Amino acid sequence: MSAAKPAPPRPAAQPKAISATGIQQFFAPSPRGLEALLANELRAIGAQDIRPTEGGVAFSGGWELVYAANLHSRIASRILWRIDERAYRSESDLFRMAGRIDWPALFPVSRTIKVGVTAQRSPLRSIEFAALKIKDAICDVFRAATGERPSVDTLAPDVRIQLFLTDRTATLYIDTSGEALFKRGYRQQNVDAPLRENLAAGLLQLAGWHGDCALFDPMCGSGTFLIEAASLAMRRAPGRDRRFAFERLALFDEQAWQAVRQEARAYELPALPHPIVGSDRDAVAVAATRENLVAAGLAEHVELRTGDVLDAQAPAASGVLIANPPYGVRLEDQEALAEFYPRLGDALKRNFAGWRAYLFTADLRVPKLIRLSATRRLPLYNGALDCRLYEFKLVEGSNR
Repeated sequence: MSAAKPAPPRPAAQPKAISATGIQQFFAPSPRGLEALLANELRAIGAQDIRPTEGGVAFSGGWELVYAANLHSRIASRILWRIDERAYRSESDLFRMAGRIDWPALFPVSRTIKVGVTAQRSPLRSIEFAALKIKDAICDVFRAATGERPSVDTLAPDVRIQLFLTDRTATLYIDTSGEALFKRGYRQQNVDAPLRENLAAGLLQLAGWHGDCALFDPMCGSGTFLIEAASLAMRRAPGRDRRFAFERLALFDEQAWQAVRQEARAYELPALPHPIVGSDRDAVAVAATRENLVAAGLAEHVELRTGDVLDAQAPAASGVLIANPPYGVRLEDQEALAEFYPRLGDALKRNFAGWRAYLFTADLRVPKLIRLSATRRLPLYNGALDCRLYEFKLVEGSNR
């Protein structure tokens, strides 16, 4: 007679309640290269124990910090609340870890859930199976407490649970943001390969632009630089017009949240202190920018033009020009750009003397082809693309 198979692990009989009082631990992922800017943002809103790492910033503070961080961060992709961290060796360890948490105290069973997993050097063979074990444990805790289990929604869940695995440690987070924070809510139309909003906001800050001079984007695409710049200059919180996942948690305090929002609204400026102008030779791109500006409530503040960058005229005696020029992957595109960049350099010297120009691109030939001396070269990433933000201080005549 064969031996009976061991019973699968079950959640703890009395799952641990997660207290929202006292200091909580958080992590905010961000585009690589912008971690120092994010750390400064978090410091400004009262975060403590700030620890930048590659791809984000860990920090601590009271639960109410969740409201301010989600509302005000221009750089973070999400605000993750750490609820447990333990050593693990197998999927069963992950199941037991999730089973120790009193999930019904965090959100009602009526909320839909999704479990995501990211891993670095994890010994587990399948992160999808790890996600399944976390989900099973959560559902078992709910079933034991309420007789019901939450439904899974992989597209638009009410609550996102995130598991992060290293070679030894498993960390469980609840995503307090919901939709990624770079989704501000204003993007109605896209053009090819638009910049993410938090990357654009970071590039503006790296360029040293804080609304204190004119700004011009002569290749505006769908208007991301323009909208992020106007929001920054008018001191509008980037999350002012959207909803967040923390509003669906049991810990949510509506009165405290409204106080944070009202304080942010009172800080806004009614108009731009200096002009912000965008142009593009593609009328479709200009139309997309205009629609996005309307959605952001900024159409009356930003000037739009249709025209080629080579013919663009400076809207002020001095200021910052910033652009994300095209960069070719195909050989014919690279050849066309090799002819375009010297003409762009000539146009910038001719029409923008006294300005600082910033070009963000993955085409590392730009400084040589544009025939201008770059005064700064900042390494950054656009997703997985290795990019540079080049600074050129423009003077009449040769800049060599």
